[in-house]
Amino acid sequence: MSSLTSVRSGGSHRVDGGLIAVPNCSEGRDADRIERLVASTRVAGVRVLDVHSDADHHRTVITLAGDAPRLVDAGVALAACARDLIDLRGHDGVHPFVGALDVLPFVALRPEVMPLAVAAAHLAARRIGEEVGVPCLRYGEAAGEGRERPARLRAAGLDRLAQAMARGEVVPDAGPVAPHPTAGVVLVGARGPLVAWNVWLPGASGDDARAIARAVREGGDGGGLPSVRALGLVCPRTGLAQVSMNVEDYRRTPLPAVVEMVWREAAARGLVAGESELVGLVPRAALAGPSPGQLGLPGLRPDQIIESTED
Repeated sequence: MSSLTSVRSGGSHRVDGGLIAVPNCSEGRDADRIERLVASTRVAGVRVLDVHSDADHHRTVITLAGDAPRLVDAGVALAACARDLIDLRGHDGVHPFVGALDVLPFVALRPEVMPLAVAAAHLAARRIGEEVGVPCLRYGEAAGEGRERPARLRAAGLDRLAQAMARGEVVPDAGPVAPHPTAGVVLVGARGPLVAWNVWLPGASGDDARAIARAVREGGDGGGLPSVRALGLVCPRTGLAQVSMNVEDYRRTPLPAVVEMVWREAAARGLVAGESELVGLVPRAALAGPSPGQLGLPGLRPDQIIESTED
C-alpha cells in the first residue's frame, strides 16, 4: 500500500497491556472521511498509534491501543461511523472486502493476553450487531474451525457471501441475518500479531505478481512459506504491481526469508523487485537480526515499531 495518511508519534510504541486492535475500513481516498473514521475511535483511554491509508486498495488500517473495554468501545464507534460514511455499492478497491468496517481484529501481543482478545471480540461482535445493526462474523481465535482467517469469509466477495447467508450456509454470530445494504458485514476476530507487508514489482505484469504470490504463499506452488498469505495485485493509480502479504507468524517464517523468496521469484522471471512497504506497525521481535536494508525498508522509522513486555 502507498500511504495516503499517516499518524506517527516519533518513537516506538510501547503497549504494556499487550492488547491492541487493528481495524481495517473500506475507505482509502477521501481524506475527510478518513479523518472522521479515525476521530470516531478516539474514545477515552484509547491511543491511536498509526493510520495507514491506500488509494488503490481503498482501505485504511488503524492501530489502536488501550484496555479491552475501551478498545471494544472504539470498535463499536468506528463500526457506526463506517456504516454512516461508506457505501460499498460503489467500492472499487483492489483489496478483497465484505464490509465498510471490513475487519476488526483484537490482537494479543503476548500469548497470555489471548483470552482478553477473544472476550473483546465476542463482546464487540455482539454490540455491533445489536447497536449498529450490521451483522458480524467472528474469525481467528474468536471462532471455530473453518474460520481461522478472514480470507475464507471474503474470498468470493460480498455478493457471494450474501448468497451464502441467504441460503443459511453462513450464519452471523451477531446482528441481522443478511448483510447491511450499504455497510455489508463486519469480520471480528482475535489473533496474535502479524506483519502486513508489500513488495513492489516495477515492470511486472499482473500475471507476474500473481505467479510470485502463488510461489510465496503457504500451500502455493512448491509449497510456499509457512504462515504467509499473499496476493498478486496491480495498483491502477501507480500502475505498479505488488505482492501484498500477511506474515501471520514471523517466528515461524522470519521476514528476511519472505523478502528473499519474493526477490528470488522475481529474478527468476527477469524482474528486479523494488522496495518493501510496511502496512501499520511491526513488532520489534520481528526485526531481530536483519537490517532495514535487508528487508527492503531503508527508511524504516522507530515510530513504525510496536513493543510489548516480551520485546
